[in-house]
Order: sequence, then C-alpha cells, then structure tokens
Amino acid sequence: MAELNTQPRLVSLDVFRGITIAAMTLVNNPGSWDHIYWPLEHAEWNGLTPTDWIFPFFLFIVGVAIPISLGKRVEAGGVDRSVYFKIISRGLVIYLLGLAVSVVPFFNYGETTAPDCAKMLVWFLFAGSLFFLLWRRWYWGALLATAGCIVLIALQLSGYTISLYHYNTIRILGVLERIGICYMIASIIFLNTNWKQQVGICIVLLLGYWYVLTNFQVPGCEITTMNDKACNIAAYIDRSILGENHLWRQAKVYDPEGILSTIPAIVTCLIGVLTGTWLTRKDEEASEIDGMLANPYRKVAGILFFGVVLLTLGWIWNSFFPFNKALWTSSFVLVTAGLGLLMLGCCYWLIDIKGYKAWAKPFIVFGTNAIALYVFSDYFTRMIEAYHLVGADGERLSLAGWSMRNIFDVFFSPINASLAFAITFVLIWLFFMWLLYRKNIYIRV
Repeated sequence: MAELNTQPRLVSLDVFRGITIAAMTLVNNPGSWDHIYWPLEHAEWNGLTPTDWIFPFFLFIVGVAIPISLGKRVEAGGVDRSVYFKIISRGLVIYLLGLAVSVVPFFNYGETTAPDCAKMLVWFLFAGSLFFLLWRRWYWGALLATAGCIVLIALQLSGYTISLYHYNTIRILGVLERIGICYMIASIIFLNTNWKQQVGICIVLLLGYWYVLTNFQVPGCEITTMNDKACNIAAYIDRSILGENHLWRQAKVYDPEGILSTIPAIVTCLIGVLTGTWLTRKDEEASEIDGMLANPYRKVAGILFFGVVLLTLGWIWNSFFPFNKALWTSSFVLVTAGLGLLMLGCCYWLIDIKGYKAWAKPFIVFGTNAIALYVFSDYFTRMIEAYHLVGADGERLSLAGWSMRNIFDVFFSPINASLAFAITFVLIWLFFMWLLYRKNIYIRV
C-alpha cells in the first residue's frame, strides 16, 4: 500500500536495505552475461563472492524489521488473531507476488504471433495494473487489467495466435516466495519465544541441517555429496516434491530457493530478528541521560562484536561444511549474517549515531521502495529482452542487445560495456524510485 512516512524509522536500516536492493539490481542486469567481473557473479557452486551476500542480507533485513514492527504489540500484550492474520496475509501476498513476477502478462511472448508493439502494450497494461493494485488503487488496477484482457481478446479475434503462459512449468519457489515464507515463520517464532529460545532454535536448525545434508543418502546416486548438484538430499527433495518442471530452469536438477534449504534461510531471518530485538531494547539500569548517550554506542558495539563472532565461526565451519548459496549451508548462514551485522553496524554508527546522512540519500530512496524496485525492474528487464529491433544488417536484436551494440560497446571494452549497462540500468531506476519518493508514495505489502 502507499502511505506517508509519518512514523520514525531506523534510517540506517533503510539505507542498508537500499544498498542491498541496488546491488541486487546491478548484478541481475549486466549488459552481457558472458562479460562480468567476478565480484558481480555468484560462485559456481561451493564458494563465496560479494554477489552471494545480497540475498541473505535481504532476509537478514526482513528479520531486523520484525521486532521493530511487532515489538510494541508484544510489549502491550496486544497480540491477537488479527496480528497473526496480518502476518500470514502479508507473507502470502509476498509469495503470490513472486509467482506474479513469473506469470504476468499471462501469455508466452515468443509463441504469440502478434506484433511486438501489441504484446508490449499488453505487458504495460498488466504491469500498470499490478502497480496500482499494490498501491491499493483498486479502480485503476482493475481498469488496466481489464484493458489488458480486452487487447488480448482483440488480438485473438484478429487472427493472431495467443499462446497462454505454460502453467505446468511455473517455478513454485523463488526469491520473493522464500522471503514470504521466512517472514511468516520468523514472525510467528518472534511472537511466541524469547531471545534465548530463538538462539536455541537457530543452533538446532543449523546443526540439524548440517547433519541431514551430510548423512542422508540420495536414492539412485552411488555417492551422496553436497559437492554434486544433483546427488545431494536438498536437490533430491526438490525434484521429488516440486518436480523438475517447477525448478529454476537454469539449474534443472535443483532449486537454489528449494524446500530443504529454506530451513537455514529461516535462521538468517531469525538472526535479523535477534538483531532487531537488540536495537529496540531499553536499558532500564541506565539513567535517562546515560541511556541517551550510551545506549546507541553499546548497541553498535554489540552488533559489531557479534558480527565478528559469526564471521569467525562461519569461516571455521567452512573448512568442513563449505559455503554454498544454492544449498544455503550453515557456514554460509553464519558468515553472511556476520557480514550483515557488520554492514548494519557501520550504517547505524554513521547515520543514526553520527548523523552522516547526505551520502545515503540514493539508498534511502531505494530502501523505502525495495519491493517495488525488485518487482518492476524485473518486469522491465524481461520486456527489453523480449522486444526486438531490426538492425541495418537485418539481424533481429533485443532492445537490450541493440543498446549494448550501438551505445555501450562503442565506448567501452566488452566487460566494461557490460558493467556500464548495469550501472545505467540502476540509475534509470533510481530516477523512477525518486519520483515515487518525492510524491511520498511507498509501495508495501
């Protein structure tokens, strides 16, 4: 929904969220997937690159926000069915939004014979409809969705073949789907446990996941090992329950946001919950003046200390349970949570304690509309990859490919052209998000 930002916010959290979603937009949109600097690529399997930090940072941030948004209700003893309803409904909306990213505009672009301009019109209408629905402008959302359906029907009646989306290949789990699931479970745990119990849950889940992943045998595999993309228990469960047609297409034999690996992802979110609880705690032993002066410094010291502790434990665990984002291994949870704590601690010290905010304005703009940026930049990417232009030599190029060849490749080497394309993409979306920010429009679910 859209709302005025009237409540005090933890600005450093918005900035950290903005840095994270900006990084996600950058690495997801290179000019060419064949020319990428290594820090902007995921590790092939085992290993860790800066790009691998991004998604766990986002889950960590989701966790930090839970005590901030629900903590007052807990303190006031006002947790009732309505709170659980809001948690579950919000998680389901995020999950369904993830499915919508895959499904909209409800037809298969390549197999539909209508002109590209007509297909783009339908895409814009449905994307606009989704925007207004998320903004809770129901009339305009329904109007644009109806217009999109009318255009599709008109194209069908005009003799064009309209190939509807192949729902038998829809990806059941994904980035937003995992965020929705982790948010629901972490929120319910927060409402029903104290911080000590939450620490215990994290330890049990991480150790249990380590045991399951390293000891359970996969039927049909001579050797079960997490070093094999197909012959590990997480991949086997994904294929058995979700089915190969519903996995991430590039992987085929596993899903990086699969069923079993969601368990340690919940721990990433819970570490964020513990961090949020620490940030919102009140020091009743300190005097009013001491509390105002000392509390922020004690909080940032605690965040940085535990960041170093988790980072160290993660690196130690990596020696016999390697970092692996696709499997979301326990060592990966600890090291990325440690890095997340250090990043948040630095932002908190610079912004909320020292008041250095001017440099962070672009990230505040991104951070206050992170979901909108993720969803609509993804739509935009699919559109510029789908829409084709005919060059002087008669070759058909996607709009993205045409831009690379005629703009960025002219001035830069291939790898720098790819990076320049990605940076330009981020700057374009910074402008769009600034327009929303300037109008006090915040798209939240």
